[in-house]
Amino acid sequence: MEINNTFGPIDIAISGMRAQSKNIEVIHSNVANARTANAGNGQPYRRLEAIFKTDDEISGVTLEKIVKDMSDFQKISDPGNPYADEDGYVLMPNVKLPTELINLTIATRTYQANAASLKRYQQMVETTLELLR
Repeated sequence: MEINNTFGPIDIAISGMRAQSKNIEVIHSNVANARTANAGNGQPYRRLEAIFKTDDEISGVTLEKIVKDMSDFQKISDPGNPYADEDGYVLMPNVKLPTELINLTIATRTYQANAASLKRYQQMVETTLELLR
């Protein structure tokens, strides 16, 4: 009988924690740049989004790529702003703070759930070792 433990419970939980850690970094970048009217290229900051992938088998999750959200920029009236157009409107990032806070809560809870899985697995191993003594 062969046991394939390539991606056991520990590896799956750790992969989830790594992926959510990167997701949290992306969300922090979005929040930090929510008011950046010029990201250095003459355009406002464009919201980033983390894309995850899994294999066909249950083997954990990885961050596949980070993509730019191509939704429309927000337009606000600010005639005194140096980036305002001739009508006094400024293009602002397509970052919506309530959405980012919801995403941050989801990512944090997912990270915590994976950490709890690791802790439960450790408790099961310790209990098994106790029984074998």
